[in-house]
Amino acid sequence: MTNLSITNFDDSVEFSVEKSRQNTATSGVEIKIEQLHKYYGQVAVLENLNLNIRAGEFVAVVGRSGCGKSTLLRLIADLEKSSQGHIHFSTRDEINKNDIRVMFQDPRLLPWRSIVNNVKLGLPKDKESQAVALLKRVGLEDKVNLWPSQLSGGQRQRAALARALLHRPKVLLLDEPLGALDALTRLDMQTLIEKLWVEQGFTTVLVTHDVSEAVQLADRIILLNRGEIAQTFHVELPRPRQKTSQFTALEQEVLQAVLAT
Repeated sequence: MTNLSITNFDDSVEFSVEKSRQNTATSGVEIKIEQLHKYYGQVAVLENLNLNIRAGEFVAVVGRSGCGKSTLLRLIADLEKSSQGHIHFSTRDEINKNDIRVMFQDPRLLPWRSIVNNVKLGLPKDKESQAVALLKRVGLEDKVNLWPSQLSGGQRQRAALARALLHRPKVLLLDEPLGALDALTRLDMQTLIEKLWVEQGFTTVLVTHDVSEAVQLADRIILLNRGEIAQTFHVELPRPRQKTSQFTALEQEVLQAVLAT
């Protein structure tokens, strides 16, 4: 079973961020993954995985299909239990299920609820004004009372993002949330996610098949292969990121590493 625990930070611990985030408070928590194993019957999906994610860090996980990316995300979210190993959340305060939010490829909106009611699902009625304000932040101020079927795919994902962020999470887990979107909408959503991450400082783990997206958004890229960390790439590019020669070179390096697995 996964052991989800909380560790208190020493006051001297600091997380150094890029210039674009130096004036932003970090609300995220550190995640420590130790000797994590996950088996489905005799099939090993994750084996002896060790990973430390700093508070407020944006980590992307890449790799071929079946390498364990989504399984890792589900274990962090406590949606599944590990076969062996520990996941620790280091924070001064108690952490609960609302502090860890997941955004999937499917927005998972309830078709019989309006957009604003989807966003504040499970929250008190007095949260409606906050839900409306957050929908405005994600560009859906004129869609508040519409049904999910009346929105485009990109708009539904914006609503799903607003729903996740209304809880002011300490950890945001993104499981291929932009995979079904067209290229331009995907770029818009990447910009929006990065902007809100910079403002709120939550710890983010993104699972993606898109190497360019990983380089665009992440502080660090983890390559999984057969359930183990095969390689780590540090993205030391200024934000907001431009498709410079350095960007392209790193993108090709990560892509070649993925293809070699």
